[in-house]
Amino acid sequence: MKRISNVFWITVVLVAAAVAYGVIAPKSFEDVTANMQEFITSTFGWYYLILVTVIVIFCIFLIFSPMGTIRLGKPDEKPEYTKGTWFAMLFSAGMGIGLVFWGAAEPLSHFMTPPLAEGGTNQANKEALRYTFFHWGIHAWGIYAIVALALAYYKFRKDEPGLISATLRPIFGNKVDGILGTIIDVLAVFATVVGVATTLGFGAAQINGGLSYLFDIPNNFTVQSIIIAIVTVLFMISAWSGLSKGIKYLSNTNMVLAVGLFILVFFIGPTLLILNMFTDTIGAYIQNIAAMSFRIAPLNPEHRSWINGWTIFYWAWWISWSPFVGIFIARVSRGRTIREFLIGVLLLPALVSFLWFAAFGTSAIEVQRAGTDLTQFATEEVLFAVFNSFEWSTILSVVAITLIGTFFITSADSATFVLGMQTTYGSLTPPNYVKLTWGIAQSVVALILLYSGGLQALQNALIVAALPFSVIMALMMVSLYKSLNHEKKELGLYIKPKPRKKTEAHEKI
Repeated sequence: MKRISNVFWITVVLVAAAVAYGVIAPKSFEDVTANMQEFITSTFGWYYLILVTVIVIFCIFLIFSPMGTIRLGKPDEKPEYTKGTWFAMLFSAGMGIGLVFWGAAEPLSHFMTPPLAEGGTNQANKEALRYTFFHWGIHAWGIYAIVALALAYYKFRKDEPGLISATLRPIFGNKVDGILGTIIDVLAVFATVVGVATTLGFGAAQINGGLSYLFDIPNNFTVQSIIIAIVTVLFMISAWSGLSKGIKYLSNTNMVLAVGLFILVFFIGPTLLILNMFTDTIGAYIQNIAAMSFRIAPLNPEHRSWINGWTIFYWAWWISWSPFVGIFIARVSRGRTIREFLIGVLLLPALVSFLWFAAFGTSAIEVQRAGTDLTQFATEEVLFAVFNSFEWSTILSVVAITLIGTFFITSADSATFVLGMQTTYGSLTPPNYVKLTWGIAQSVVALILLYSGGLQALQNALIVAALPFSVIMALMMVSLYKSLNHEKKELGLYIKPKPRKKTEAHEKI
């Protein structure tokens, strides 16, 4: 099981070619990815919106279906981790760095340049949080959930190898053991490398932004390179220690730091307004979720540009991360029922994200409305500029930088395990040297993307890498439904009709 597969060598060559291109011709690399990104968002935006919405509907269907009682493992198998640790691990791997990076910056951006309203108005304030909830809510976690569910079901219930290609066996049969399966797994691994590298780039940029804002350390590629190098050493040490030790402890640490930072911002910031905005936005989110899910603005170029830059970007981000997060969530979810799994993965993290953005987004918008122009700061510095308007600003900033660092390590640590697993025929204990190779590859790709075009290059690369894997996700849904429906019939899992109450007339008869 620990043999290195062809997927490893093929993907390493592809990653090496991309890295070489980025080093030799960074301007050309940026231009090419930008052109590809423009083509994909303008041509396939409708496809992304429909696919992601169908995924959410499918997940909700499974929660209420009799199939929801099927266990991800043997019938009497118990979960490996407690619910608290399980939630901490899936949340840390799923969105950690992104929440800290965009927590204040995204709502502020939507407030100044909203999707529909006039910027800086009360209506823009409402739209800012509503669309942020939309981007980080059940659609995002639905993408993760469907990949994770398919992998966990086939691995732990059907004893298939823990590979993306194995989830498509009901459609393609034994062809997944040949060239077709290799192509599928290469696409998944490549998307994972780009997706994780992009997020590491965001994390390095924000750590640099915080250090620059607090201590006047230069905010440039050199400092970001040093940050990535230091964190690479740290997450490789964690990866070497194994899943149960390194990632488990780091995930629990992340949750403690995240909860601590949230509580500080909640009470130091505009507490009552945060609660009111959270409540109001939840209602608006539920009320408008269908319209937002399909909004493509075909007749308004300005609105379409906003959708491409935000909604399509996010759907691509989640899709490119889904092989990594999906495999990791599947690995730690053995023994749970499909219903328990989907409720835990789909709803709870979304609710936590809503609370987070209500606190940080409302605080940022209030600082902006009070007269401090936060738009003058780079995206990675906005959070620290918001803290500067609060009491205990230095404490808040130090906690935030520490949290970004631990999320950084957890994400990269988890990814090295997943990439190792995917390139050693699905081994749940990939060799350390394989994990080391992928750890270095992720960091190098993050550096090249930052070097060739900063945050914009990161976003371009994400959208390009996500498109081919999105097709695989659609096939995974079809395959999973086919298998679950077959098992439902075998087990006789049907909703039994309630017995009709006898009326007096019936009793007389």
